[in-house]
Amino acid sequence: MTLDLSALANTPRLLMEARLRPVQGSRFQPTGFPDLGAAVYDGPDGSRMLLVESAQSMANRLETACWNGADDSWESPLEGLPFVKVVDKDGKFLTNSVLEAHRINSPYILEGKDTTVLEMLKAELADMEEGAVDIRKLARVLLRYDANALLHGVFLAKSDLAGGRLRLPRALSAFIEAEDAKVAQNGGVKNDHVNPSGDTARGFGNVPFSRDEYTSPKITAYFNLDLAQIRGFGLGEAAEHLLVALALYKIRRFLERGLRLRTACDLGVEALHVGRPAGFALPELSTLEAALPGLIAAVAAQGLFAEPRATVVKWEGAAKKPAKKGEAEPAAE
Repeated sequence: MTLDLSALANTPRLLMEARLRPVQGSRFQPTGFPDLGAAVYDGPDGSRMLLVESAQSMANRLETACWNGADDSWESPLEGLPFVKVVDKDGKFLTNSVLEAHRINSPYILEGKDTTVLEMLKAELADMEEGAVDIRKLARVLLRYDANALLHGVFLAKSDLAGGRLRLPRALSAFIEAEDAKVAQNGGVKNDHVNPSGDTARGFGNVPFSRDEYTSPKITAYFNLDLAQIRGFGLGEAAEHLLVALALYKIRRFLERGLRLRTACDLGVEALHVGRPAGFALPELSTLEAALPGLIAAVAAQGLFAEPRATVVKWEGAAKKPAKKGEAEPAAE
């Protein structure tokens, strides 16, 4: 089937909801936060709500759905998209802008001794040191080196890049929450059949533990694609279609293959509903896989991608920070 995005041409948002359920049993384990644990809160009607997966985590999961970890490359329909690859001093793969939580702003890309990407960004964005940030130009530069950042947002928090003012909000955001959540308390024991009374601080002995899982009659994944923001980048129709199709691919692939969130949180899709615009249906994964190579080629033909598509940075440790004003330079080694 041919990919048809015409229904999205005049709407500012694409809003979707996926009804989820545990694939086995009724219990599931939500995300946890330091010094907080599970995020439980009151809904508008007073019901007990539970955050199963945060927006930050969902962004990482949607990106991971696009990457083939076994081959250290894009999933085959996405081959040809630009990204920044980080290798160690021996040329071995270390990480990349798709897998890094801060994307192109990763310290492995901008804080190392290899300043390839930093110098390119400085050169291409030099005219933004003063005055308003040109979002369209920033978007064009990001498309060139790290197309993924246009969907998931980026904050180039370096003072020598327009004073740390270069940022884009997420165009694609998502989260999962559960309604009327109830605690399913359980636990267990780590058994030591050799020395049950051994020193538990060193890993010996029997160690009982408790854990809180949850049940809920309704678990929902929410997806919000800001189409107005994508059009506002001013990248042209080919790039807009590519970004929208890439976002839909991420959502579809996550729902079909990425819902094992944790050991005790394995979910499946019961129903998928598009809230806006009315009448639009999320394309099948096979349709998106068939369309994406052509969309990538069309944008590449306009010269909007870096060549080669993978910009390589060598990580050999963090660069030395420049001395602050009034401080002496450190002695040479």
